[in-house]
Amino acid sequence: MQAILGVLFHSLGGIAAGSFYMPYNKVKGWAWESYWMVGGLMSWLIVPPIAAWLTAPGFTEIIGDASGSLLFFTYAMGLLWGIGGLSYGLGIRYLGMSLGNSVVLGFCAAFGALVPPLYYNMVPTTGKVAFSDMVASSGGQLVLLGVLVCVLGIAVCGWAGMMKEKELSEAEKKKSIAEFNLFKGLAVAIVSGILSAFFNFGIESGKPLAEAAIASGNDPLFANNVTFVVILWGGLTSNLIWTGLRSLKNRSYTDFTNTDSPIAQNLLFSCLAGTVWFLQFFFYGMGESKLGNGASSWILHMSTIILTANLWGIYRKEWKGVAGRTKTTIIFGILMILLSVVLVGIGNSI
Repeated sequence: MQAILGVLFHSLGGIAAGSFYMPYNKVKGWAWESYWMVGGLMSWLIVPPIAAWLTAPGFTEIIGDASGSLLFFTYAMGLLWGIGGLSYGLGIRYLGMSLGNSVVLGFCAAFGALVPPLYYNMVPTTGKVAFSDMVASSGGQLVLLGVLVCVLGIAVCGWAGMMKEKELSEAEKKKSIAEFNLFKGLAVAIVSGILSAFFNFGIESGKPLAEAAIASGNDPLFANNVTFVVILWGGLTSNLIWTGLRSLKNRSYTDFTNTDSPIAQNLLFSCLAGTVWFLQFFFYGMGESKLGNGASSWILHMSTIILTANLWGIYRKEWKGVAGRTKTTIIFGILMILLSVVLVGIGNSI
């Protein structure tokens, strides 16, 4: 029953993460950095402490009592993840919901699943699975096979993107993705996929905060909400610096007072996008409390996002007009990534 609940919570988080960008498509007349800044303030500064206050009262005392080194390392993981989240938005902007999410999150899934056990190989920790342990066990070998299949699936999705690039005219590409740019999108997607995995490391490094929340009598189901507050401070820092610099450079800060654009509507949809994005962390924390923070939790979460985002991509007709062979290629790539999740899940159960 605990495993079923874990899968359910991770699926809800994945649906939220795969859908959060949709409200941004309703924003009119604003520069990218303007709506990203508003959404970021909601998802990284405003909503997290509200969620922690509702589910883990006393979270401020827990954070205040934590060591400086613990808070700094957890914050640093969030800072790096924030750069990944920033480039994630750019990846979706240039590649669209379908291809962008498949490439970004495929890399994120593989990197997030492999780095923790590699770390524990260098720093042996009781109760943690090291990379050498994975290589030596049949279950671990199946997990590694799943990661390999995931990377191959990413390559197939990238190939589908190159096929699309060759087949469609510039005008056709812009119909569904206004700023479609394959090579620029792939570059930022790779960076995003690697750095976005640092959220997983932030959860691991901030585990003492969650344990302190449980020791204080809070429900273990929501204990990770305390850790998220610190991780997301890091994400807020990197994103505010970048969007602030772009806003000053492009003078796009005038968006917030430009009455030629629907200011209230834009604020509403930007805040909605930011809130939905936070919900992925909220539900991931609940799923992690049931399944643990191993490779299975991480890849399960990533795969649900990929599946959801591709359904939105179909809805937005991002592959309309391409040859049947190209559609078959992207579908095959997505199925490979989803197969990797099954392999990892079976491997972790052995």
